[in-house]
Amino acid sequence: MLIDLSYLRYPLPPDVQRLFEAGEFSRMERVIAARLADSRTPETLKKRLTFQLAIAREIPASYPLTRSALLAQLQGAVRDFMPEELEALCDDGTLDWRYVEGEVRFRDNCLSNLLKTRPEFAQRAIDQTSIAASLAERAELDAMITRMKRKGHAHARFVLHEEMTVDSTRLTPGETLHIHLPLPVVGAQVVSAELLSSSHKPAFIADPEEPHRTAYFELPYQPGMTVSAELAYEIDAPYMKPDPAAVSNLQPDFDTGEEAPHIVFTPYIRALTKEIVGTERNPLLKARRIYDFITTQAVYRFMPLYMTVTNIPEYFLTGLRGDCGVQAVSFITLCRCAGIPARWQAGLYTTPREAGNHDWAMFYIAPYGWLYADCSFGGSAFRAGSEERRDFYFGNLEPWRLPLCVGFQQAFTPPRRFLRRDPYDNQNGEVETLSRRLDRSEYDTHSRVVSYEELD
Repeated sequence: MLIDLSYLRYPLPPDVQRLFEAGEFSRMERVIAARLADSRTPETLKKRLTFQLAIAREIPASYPLTRSALLAQLQGAVRDFMPEELEALCDDGTLDWRYVEGEVRFRDNCLSNLLKTRPEFAQRAIDQTSIAASLAERAELDAMITRMKRKGHAHARFVLHEEMTVDSTRLTPGETLHIHLPLPVVGAQVVSAELLSSSHKPAFIADPEEPHRTAYFELPYQPGMTVSAELAYEIDAPYMKPDPAAVSNLQPDFDTGEEAPHIVFTPYIRALTKEIVGTERNPLLKARRIYDFITTQAVYRFMPLYMTVTNIPEYFLTGLRGDCGVQAVSFITLCRCAGIPARWQAGLYTTPREAGNHDWAMFYIAPYGWLYADCSFGGSAFRAGSEERRDFYFGNLEPWRLPLCVGFQQAFTPPRRFLRRDPYDNQNGEVETLSRRLDRSEYDTHSRVVSYEELD
């Protein structure tokens, strides 16, 4: 079931909007509190204002670095880095910044983002360890793609450990916690999935096909408590090279509608879709044009929490900067606007050694069925000069994916009392009490690969 966040499309009062853009969050909170207490404020607008408070409280923590602190960090990591380079990187959109209480502040991952996306700076990195590791990962990835092309698929079995540790001075021992840990969604490339063990007995386990599948726990809080689960799953990832000439004249119309507040066909989205697709009528080639636009014209940039952005595709497709999930939901929106069924899939990128959060997209072309598009990996391949790898990620994925979510902005079963920290996705789990959602500083999450085996 879609979580109703359609009210994020409502406009903010002009003074609240000005304070938000100026980064005067303390004053904005006072103004919003007064509006919420004012009987003349429509209940419809109060929903939007309440969500705006949640946005404002997340941003300062997401942008902690002053200009001088970031410059010192860059000069300590990049050989001969000059102040004017920082200004140029701000101007071209590489560095993500905002006003916070009257001062320009930067994301805390600006350095890692710079080395990830700008090879000319990566070559000047004083410590080349991470650069060498990245090159080794690319070689491993290329070897897997080669095997998939030769065999026609890749079949693998993983055992994964995931855990959440809760430790907060704001909680009282014995206070009830509601914890959702993600579980694999069975279907598409996931052949089977099994909960092998857990630290505590789940109160409920969602059905295997649940869009945002979880194991749900109701537990009394103890300081430093850890809730964990061990999962086994099999992935069978096919390799396909769809032929435009074989595309059916009859195409379905499911998964082509709007889902507010993000997957919406605004005037800009409609105009951009028309510009990208042009006169092309073949749905496979239309999807390819959209994929080519994102992977060649946009650049990866780490994002703050998604709930701080009220229209993700317009954010990305105007600034042409954003991470894997932002690129995926933009691809989905453009495809749907062009009449191509598309949907969200996300979870973990699980190599034989490690696991990390990742998002990608699915799109449907008859007679081939559901295909995959990973614009983030495709864009990385483009920057590295690997057209073969970029081509692979239009239609395919390697088996190193664990889908925990199929569908964007889907509710949990059983439902949450309060809005999730990430209402759009679920890769690490969520926790709340009977009275509030926990802040990110109150808990940590971690996933690791226990074992990996390639089958047949």
